[in-house]
Amino acid sequence: MARYSAAHYLISALVDLGIEYIFANLGTDYVSIIEELARWDSEGRPHPKVILCPHEVVAVHMAGGFAMATGKGQAVFVHVDAGTANACMAIQNMFRYRLPVLLCAGKAPFTLRGELTGSRDTYVHFVQDPFDMASIVRPYVKWEYALPSGVVVREALARASAFMQSDPQGPVYMMLPRETLAETWDESEMPAYPPARFGDVRTGGIDPARVEQIADALMTASNPVAITSYLGRNPGAPALLDQLAQACGIRVVEFNAVHTNISQDSPCFAGFDPTLLLKDADLGLLIDTDVPYLPQSSKSIGTIPWIQIDIDPLKADFPMWGFPTDVRIQANTEVVLAQLLAVIEAKSDDAFRQRVRERMAGWGSFKKNLVEKFAKAAASPGVEGAINPAHLLALLNRKLSPDDVVVNEAIRNGPILQDQVRRTIPGTYVGLAGGGLGYSGGLALGLKLAHPQRRIVQVIGDGGFHFSSPDSVFAVAQQYELPIFTIVLDNGGWQAVKSSVQRVYPEGYAAKFDAFQSLLTSRRQDEKRHFSELGRAFGAHAERIVRPEDIEAAIDRCLAALADGRAAVLHAHITPL
Repeated sequence: MARYSAAHYLISALVDLGIEYIFANLGTDYVSIIEELARWDSEGRPHPKVILCPHEVVAVHMAGGFAMATGKGQAVFVHVDAGTANACMAIQNMFRYRLPVLLCAGKAPFTLRGELTGSRDTYVHFVQDPFDMASIVRPYVKWEYALPSGVVVREALARASAFMQSDPQGPVYMMLPRETLAETWDESEMPAYPPARFGDVRTGGIDPARVEQIADALMTASNPVAITSYLGRNPGAPALLDQLAQACGIRVVEFNAVHTNISQDSPCFAGFDPTLLLKDADLGLLIDTDVPYLPQSSKSIGTIPWIQIDIDPLKADFPMWGFPTDVRIQANTEVVLAQLLAVIEAKSDDAFRQRVRERMAGWGSFKKNLVEKFAKAAASPGVEGAINPAHLLALLNRKLSPDDVVVNEAIRNGPILQDQVRRTIPGTYVGLAGGGLGYSGGLALGLKLAHPQRRIVQVIGDGGFHFSSPDSVFAVAQQYELPIFTIVLDNGGWQAVKSSVQRVYPEGYAAKFDAFQSLLTSRRQDEKRHFSELGRAFGAHAERIVRPEDIEAAIDRCLAALADGRAAVLHAHITPL
């Protein structure tokens, strides 16, 4: 029998698990894997494609974007503790998005004098060996493991995959000592661990009695309201929610939407602010949402009956949650919605259907007021140096096709984007789920990798753009031919910081002296802020606009660049802080 290194068996295990990509930022710890990849290439053996990312934040978010589009977790290889630390913020985001990512980090050699292949042979091997490397990401992973011997590498990876793909999905972390990867083992000692026998665990539907209970509550209610955020992670769920909502006369609110959860063309779509509806509601549904409303500003909302259906209803990783529910169910919401729809359609009679029609007919003025509100916000184009972001985003909306994917990291302008950019197809919108900014560039690249035929539009504020490692984003876009369209909404700083101070101290010293510690510009006449040049440095088409009348032509040129296979960056100076 042939003998191969543990690195060889690691690569073969990734193949067995169906992993297509390794998003990598490598170091001295990966010598055995690099050697094996070269040998596999020389022999013509297929293996996961390596995408090199100059910064780990891009690598992790790319893996997340690909997983979001396909449901398949991918591998990320980073360098010891330094790479783990750089990846940590992105892993926090993946944890909150509930996306499967296999994060692997090499570990500094544990032998000092050449006792084993891979022993320490450079200065950094001494300074990159912390006592508890896994503690860097421990709060944000479902499973962690330090590979003790190459003989278990296949089984360990099968276990890692089972954890990351099981509901609720999430990232896992595996540490790979350099000497361990260099060990050699006979093929007879390295059995396979196929996913069919060592795979993931998924949630399903609920028992018929509970379906009947929820169906009866929905059919009895006179003004039911549903709040959702990430139901659209299952591409079949939005259509089912729309059908159920129309069958029962349920208004649906997307609060802090992470995905497209219901078509904005649906008569049941009721915007993004639950407080406008809940004061008159007599039944509430929480469907796949982490934060359905803000308790401080909605203190009476908790008094109505609530039914919660969620892939993660307990929110076990939130130390405090605080939203009362009368029925709490952990399940696959797509399956449960189909169950409910079948029961309600069977129970519905002409009288019930007439009540639903009358109820929905009464929503006309609310819908009309929403449309008028959004149009009024976008009517004024703004002035030179202070473009109205609503106007810009409304013009962008006219240029987009239904299949285009919009990644929203506009933060304080994020709600404006939701108001102005209509999304009607599942999988065409991605919003904020985690707490770390700088996610949208990497996510956009991962989405483009999964959907090469679709246009991916990233909208990001200037504060988030700083966090996103944009040079790495555009370097990867160029090297791997992944053209994305980036729009930077530049208001000169962190509006979220300023607004938070204003909410807590509306008449305080910061407000009195305009001293919010949020400006990222000196506002000197000679100061330069040319974010688009970062894209140009890596071959992207670059535009910078200060006048509202230049918006439309600039967007057209950027979209033309995408059609030619080039990334594009549009830096827009919007209303400043």
